[in-house]
Parts: sequence; structure tokens; C-alpha cells
Amino acid sequence: MPVIIDGTNGITQAGEFNSDSSFGFKNRIINGAMVISQRNGTSSVTPINGQYVLDRFQYNHNQASKFTTQQSTTAPVGFVNSLLVTSSSAYSLGAGDYFAITQPIEGYNVADLGWGTANAKTVTLSAWVYSSLTGTFGGSIMNGAYNYAYPFTYSIPVANTWTQISVTIAGPTAGTWPTDNSSSVQVIFGLGVGTTYSGTAGAWTGSLKFSATGAVSVVSTNGATFYITGVQLEVGSTATSFDYRSIGTELALCQRYFEAGSLWREGTNAASGNFCVFSESFLVQKRTDATFTYGNVGGANAGVASVSGPEAIYEWITPFAQTNARTGFAFRLVTNNNTSTIRQYWLASAEL
Repeated sequence: MPVIIDGTNGITQAGEFNSDSSFGFKNRIINGAMVISQRNGTSSVTPINGQYVLDRFQYNHNQASKFTTQQSTTAPVGFVNSLLVTSSSAYSLGAGDYFAITQPIEGYNVADLGWGTANAKTVTLSAWVYSSLTGTFGGSIMNGAYNYAYPFTYSIPVANTWTQISVTIAGPTAGTWPTDNSSSVQVIFGLGVGTTYSGTAGAWTGSLKFSATGAVSVVSTNGATFYITGVQLEVGSTATSFDYRSIGTELALCQRYFEAGSLWREGTNAASGNFCVFSESFLVQKRTDATFTYGNVGGANAGVASVSGPEAIYEWITPFAQTNARTGFAFRLVTNNNTSTIRQYWLASAEL
């Protein structure tokens, strides 16, 4: 939108100005350009239900091993990455089946929407999509309690061609939409959803719906592909340009929910049979107390540290029980030698 400043410092606005989407956290989706992939890099994975495949994007299903997912470099002009989903079989949907890509949004990030009140704001969801299939595809906006939803549809008219889509959604005046650090709004793109979890497009309903009735089922065609990027959810009735954030900012937003790190300690000093105590700080404070996964760097002994020293041994590394694991964590190493080197990775998750 052009803004003209004349010789007397007067300002003229040319075109529509959407103040709700012009300042601050315009795009409520995190990692909408699919650039952050801390867990899997560019590797193809067969995800389990609830697994995060790219940062902040979760795969939900009730039937295992029907899709693979990965970060892709196939992308429309202006983007460098997308999320690729590939069907692994020609699966016939049952009424209760569902397959979907979901981003749950923390309540703090949508508190201003006023959803569930008389002042609920209208939002617009937009994205770039590309598929080997054509037709009417579906998705849903749903609350974190899985009991209030707005099924929607969009069209992919030409196969293997990037299409920009947008859906405008009047804010709900009913339903429960938390404004704290719990899951409030879920943005869902259906990949094949049976009749039980499909609903009438374009209307709010007080039930669990992953998609719209009659939408294309990607899972029903063996080898079918679906790419998505540029996902944006913003206040207002018009889709505006994608809200690019710096890579450091986008990574930090992702690390509120998931962070990967490693330990490297040289020359620890503990008498045989005793332990050393260490602490690690997160780069970003977590949404809630994190849960941890540990593993040996460069080895196969999952859950243990790699310890080298006079006796070249492996020993368990145990995190202390903590009442607040949002800013970091402490752990101890039990050792049988007085000088050792620790090499270990850790993963901290505070996902919704």
C-alpha cells in the first residue's frame, strides 16, 4: 500500500490500509514458509500420529504408514521450501478415518481475536498449494478442545502447478478458545477424511471436524503428492502479502516449542563411583516444562552419554527432577574415572 509524503510533510494513503494486519505479529502461523526443520532436516519420514514433521506442523492420522513427509525445495516464486506429503498406498477411506497436517496455535498468540465472544474478529487463511491431484480440497479451523470447528474448501484446478488459496472466516462467537499457553486455534489441512469427521463447508459447528464433506482424498491415490508453503493466518477479510520474518526470529519462535542441543564437557573430575553435576540453559524459554530425549553423539547407545577417559566407559546421564524446566535443566554423570569427556545430544519438547 503506497504512502505519499508531500512537501509539507502531509501524508496521503493510497489504497486500503488494514491496521489489524499491518503491525506486530501479523501471521499467527509459525514457520509458514517451511524453512525450519530441526528434527528431520530434509529426510523423508513416515510419521506416527501426533508427530511434528517440520517445526510447528504436526501430522495427525488414525491409520499408520499411509504417508511420508519431508521438507522440500519445490516451492513457488518467493519461497525456498515447502512441506511435501506423499501417499504410500491407495487407501480406501472409512467413515472414521482422518489424515491431516495441523498447526496448533498457542492461546497467547490469538488472544486478541476475541473468539468465543460477541467481538470475535474475522480472519483470513492463505497458502500456496501444489498437488498431483486436482479438485476441491478441504481443511478446518478448530479449537484446542476438538469440539468447535469451521470446515472449509479450496480448489486446485491444475495438477503440479502452484496455486495460491485464501479462505475468509468470520470469527466464532461461541466455543472455548483459551488465551493462555495452551492450544487455542488449530489450522488443519485435510489429506483424506471420512464422513464422521467431515462437515459442511463455510459454517461453524459444535463438533470435531478435520475437513469439509466431499473433499479430495490424497491418501486414496498411491504416489499422490501434496505440497504446501506460505501458510498465513491473519486478522481481516483479505489475504495480504506473506509476513516474512528473519530466519533468527523464525527459529526462536519454533524453539519456544522444541529445541535441539548437545553437551560437550572436557576433563570432568569426579572420584570413582561419584558424579559430576552440570546445567544447561535453553536458547529460548519454553512454553511449559520441557520433556527430554537424550542420546549418544556419534554412537548407538541411545539414552547414555559418550564418556571417554582412562577406562573408556559409557555411563548413564540422568536429568534431575525439576519443578521448572522452561529455562534449562540440570543433570548428573556417574563416572568410574576421575577424568572424562562427555559428548551427548539432547532434545527438549514443550509442544502443544
